[in-house]
Amino acid sequence: MRVDKIFHRGQFHTFDPARPRATAMAVTAGRIVAMGDEGLLDLLSADHTVDLGGHTVVPGFNDAHNHMVFYGMSLADVDISSPPMHSVADICEAVRRRAAETPLGGWVLGAGYDQNKLAERRHPTAQELDAVAPNHRVWLRHTSGHMCTVNSMVLAEIASMPVPSGGELAMDADGRPNGLVLEQAQLMVRSLVFPVTVDRMVDAISQASQRYVSEGVTSATEAGVGGGLVSHSPLEIRAWQEARRRGMLDVRINLLVAVEALRHLDHAHDEDAPFAIEGGMSSGFGDEWLRIGGTKIFSDGSLIGRTSAMFEPFEGGGGAGECGCGFFQTEPEVLRRLILDAHRSGWQVCTHAIGDRAVATVLDAYADAQAAFPRSDTRHRIEHCGVIAEGLLDKVKTLGVVPVPQGRFISEIGDGMKAALGLHRTPDAYRQKSFLDRQIPLPGSSDRPVVNGAPLLGIHDMVNQRTASGEPFVPAEALTVEQAVSAYTAGSAYAAHEEGRKGRLRAGMLADFVVLGSDIFTIDRDGIGETRVEATVVGGEIAYDRIGIRNGGRSSSSSAGL
Repeated sequence: MRVDKIFHRGQFHTFDPARPRATAMAVTAGRIVAMGDEGLLDLLSADHTVDLGGHTVVPGFNDAHNHMVFYGMSLADVDISSPPMHSVADICEAVRRRAAETPLGGWVLGAGYDQNKLAERRHPTAQELDAVAPNHRVWLRHTSGHMCTVNSMVLAEIASMPVPSGGELAMDADGRPNGLVLEQAQLMVRSLVFPVTVDRMVDAISQASQRYVSEGVTSATEAGVGGGLVSHSPLEIRAWQEARRRGMLDVRINLLVAVEALRHLDHAHDEDAPFAIEGGMSSGFGDEWLRIGGTKIFSDGSLIGRTSAMFEPFEGGGGAGECGCGFFQTEPEVLRRLILDAHRSGWQVCTHAIGDRAVATVLDAYADAQAAFPRSDTRHRIEHCGVIAEGLLDKVKTLGVVPVPQGRFISEIGDGMKAALGLHRTPDAYRQKSFLDRQIPLPGSSDRPVVNGAPLLGIHDMVNQRTASGEPFVPAEALTVEQAVSAYTAGSAYAAHEEGRKGRLRAGMLADFVVLGSDIFTIDRDGIGETRVEATVVGGEIAYDRIGIRNGGRSSSSSAGL
């Protein structure tokens, strides 16, 4: 038998119970045809052989919830994350410098600030931004994506717009907008800038894609396209298709379509009313490179922004909403109707819910949908599933719901989450082991660009459970390295109904894998986040090569095109 490639001298961790370890892999047409030892070189002939130099190899990382277009576009914005920003004054100085090189009346865009990490422990104000950029429009996006700060020029442009339901404009002591724009109210600001062009989105996808493969990401789920709060254009799906057509997409993508892009379509009198994209498309349309996964629905807001819907007020006050308990972006009855409509029309429903009240409400709606219109293996998801009481875990299991928490939140925003929840509620936050202990599938994800999306950093936090200040988060939820890697591979594949072709290294699966600079299964766990990705292979093709395996492996013919 002749194959396209044999990758050998690797320490393969396959996550296949039938053969957990191997040293060689045979690949044809982008799929694994055999896993074994060095004897594969004698049993099979290959067009190319690639020497992996004894490095540790794991399945390709799969980010189950991220915002790739958002991340790619933010690379051109002023970096106002912490570090390097330590105070509101630092942010204002960065805005002043960008304004100095921006045409008058133009936009100064910044991304990544977190008031919890600033010396003043507050958001910048419109007045402060006016002082450093009086002749520019300023729009600073919070790291959570659930709020932003703008200056007076922008406030004046949105003043005549009605504030959308599920959003708020924060006010100063005199009852005037202070520049902070919360949740759905951000749509007013976005309307001044978006939609962007398809070419601009394709460029963002390309830039993000290159970064992703350098970090070992071979698959990702884009959490919201075509409408709503996180979309950049109604033509966003076209941009993804165009990126692939131009050869600028190195990562396999599962798209979650914003529920705002779905419609009740005309239909034959003897058919159920479909709730779908124009043309009738729903979950599963596409191929192994680009497919429509589920529909994305927002229920509430952000934990560190204190806008998520909670049963009790946030610790120390400062919570949004009338009672200081946050609020729903989508009113519960409207949310329930959207979930029922999407479920009935065959969608995998993926609902953003962070606060404990929001999580409980979404679970009730999923239960109602399944009771009214029974379906098998729906795998409805709760994106983030940020705060969930112990008593609801069995309900998650019974309903077959997939929670999608973010491990990297633990270090980067864990201190802010603890401050918002208080010690008595923190054990309910961003559970991991609690899910696995009940045999609830656990995917790995980042929510990039909310935090650094490198999977090894997420795995590090899932194992170590420490915040940026060095304080423990919830040690009882710590995972083993094997469990964390499995979440970022097999768990994420399951969450997207793709476990039949991704997440493990065995015959018949896609040849997506990552070559690591250290054996993360044996090194001190404090070193996991410092481990380098040496190479990334997608469909048997070397998408990223830091150590020269493309040229260093002996080949039975030219290595060009590997």
